[in-house]
Amino acid sequence: MAENSQTRPVRRAELLAGGAALVTVVLWASAFVSIRSAGQAYAPGALALGRLAAGAVALGLIWAVRREGWPPRAAWRGIAVSGVLWFGFYMVALNWGEQQVDAGTAALVVNIGPILIALLGARLLGDPMPPRLLAGMAVSFAGAVAVGLSMSGEGGASVLGVVLCVLAAVAYAGGVVAQKPALGSASALQVTTFGCLVGAVVCLPFAGQLVRDAADAPLSATLNMVYLGVFPTALAFTTWAYALARTTASRMGATTYAVPALVVLMSWLALDEVPGPLTLAGGALCLAGVAVSRSRPRAGAGAGVRGAANGTAVTGAAEAAEVAVAVAPDTVTEP
Repeated sequence: MAENSQTRPVRRAELLAGGAALVTVVLWASAFVSIRSAGQAYAPGALALGRLAAGAVALGLIWAVRREGWPPRAAWRGIAVSGVLWFGFYMVALNWGEQQVDAGTAALVVNIGPILIALLGARLLGDPMPPRLLAGMAVSFAGAVAVGLSMSGEGGASVLGVVLCVLAAVAYAGGVVAQKPALGSASALQVTTFGCLVGAVVCLPFAGQLVRDAADAPLSATLNMVYLGVFPTALAFTTWAYALARTTASRMGATTYAVPALVVLMSWLALDEVPGPLTLAGGALCLAGVAVSRSRPRAGAGAGVRGAANGTAVTGAAEAAEVAVAVAPDTVTEP
């Protein structure tokens, strides 16, 4: 009975974090369909600002209703850095870069983001890099490239487009690593709300362009932009932060490789784009790699590694709870 009472909270934490990660993955995958529509009527900077403005309004209303208050002073540095890099710069660079290169090149370049997260997380946050994680990321990266190449049209790749995608990947990685410490003192809602607001402020120079594009854009494109702000941004970034607070940045980054596989499925169901053999194989590789990177090691070995990495000695139920949360399937490439 005592064992059951100790393991129930851990299992509940696993389920909640896993559910949060699933919501994030699905919504970020769905964003690609909306970006395709909205991107035809809105310039990259205008689309980023409109998306962030819609997200900031939705998050601000929830934050006010919940009365969570201002984030602690210790969290502001991480919030500001992630807001500038991930919410602001990343979205503009990615929107612009994907207009300059074909899907295969974009998949190859942008999907180095989770790898950079793992490297930066190990260097700056002390995240462990177990062989399972590295092997899973390698398999998923190969799958993401296969999906991108198989879905490419006859487009080309400009130097500018490649540079923009590289900068987007670097900004994404830097934003995630900066966000992780902020979640140690602020809630997921606080970090997401004010990070989104910082990103919107960074994109304010595109306000005039947004007004001009909105005047000529079809209603469907504008609705897709609002959808991007409310769901893949406001909701999905909050569930991402919730899961990130309960695992390492490296593991969260590895799980983003599930997105290309879901994009293939959604394009098949929503757009009647029947995937070819290479696309299906790439999607399967993405999911297989995520499964490997999220697989559960032996509890005893995992506990020893985490204890040595943190330089702390934990025992009994506390150690078991820490390991269970760390290796839970709680964890997405963000559009």
